[in-house]
Order: sequence, then C-alpha cells, then structure tokens
Amino acid sequence: MKTTRPLLAALALAIAGGAFAHGDMAPQAVDTHTLPPLGDKPLDDNPYSPTGSKAAANGEAVRIGSSAYNANCARCHGLEAKSGGIAPDLRKLNADCGDAKKPDKACMAEMDQYFFSTVMQGRTRDGRVYMPPFKEIFTQEAIWAIRSYVDTKKPD
Repeated sequence: MKTTRPLLAALALAIAGGAFAHGDMAPQAVDTHTLPPLGDKPLDDNPYSPTGSKAAANGEAVRIGSSAYNANCARCHGLEAKSGGIAPDLRKLNADCGDAKKPDKACMAEMDQYFFSTVMQGRTRDGRVYMPPFKEIFTQEAIWAIRSYVDTKKPD
C-alpha cells in the first residue's frame, strides 16, 4: 500500500496540472520562418487571408496561427476561439462585415486594423489591463497568422 500512495499523488498532480493548463503563463514567441516575410512596416490588412496578395501562404499561416493562438490567446479567449466569457469571442469579430462568403472588404480591412492594433498595444480600461500588449513578443507575421486562424472559426 505504501508504494501506491506516491503513484496516486503523482496521478492527482497530473490531472490537476491539465485542469490549469490555460492559467497564467509567460507569452510564447511564434516561429514564423516558413511564412513570407512582411517587413517592418505594419500592413493595413491581413496578407495571409484567402483574398490577400499572399493567399498561397494562408494554409501555413493558419497552421502557425493555431499553435500561436493556443499558446498565447486560448487562456482568455477560449479553446477554438470559443470564449467562455472572460474575453471577447473572437469568432464574432467579423460579424458586422456582412455575409461570410462575400464580406464587405472595407469592413474586413477595418477589423484587420482593429485586431492588429489590439494585439500590439493591448487594451486597458480605467487603468486595468484587459489584454496585455504583445508588441515586444509577436512579429506582424505572427499576428496575421493568428488572425488567419481566428478567421477559420465561425460562430455557432
């Protein structure tokens, strides 16, 4: 019986660790070396979107964005971008831009700019940080990859 107690304790810790997997943790850098470089000047809209000028990179951007989202965003915005109420539901970001199959391009560009600036600068209200800034951690390639991933998630 004495040998089973450490095993049970280890099992309990492993289960508890999984339950807190999306808790506080340091932001993770994103490896974007397989994406076309975008330079230092911030772009106005997502070049990795299916309708963007670098549309061929979209599949790779979504793959990288999925990993980056899960490592950095899911703890607040929810797994698969389905918010549990802590932070905005990112699946609804483009909701005001019209039909998902043919969204209003100007509206989508505006949402791209909002997304980019929010990720870079973060959000504060009344001196409280609601979203930390990621400008020191993410490249614009990483931000646009995350945006590409989020755009694959549709609201229920």
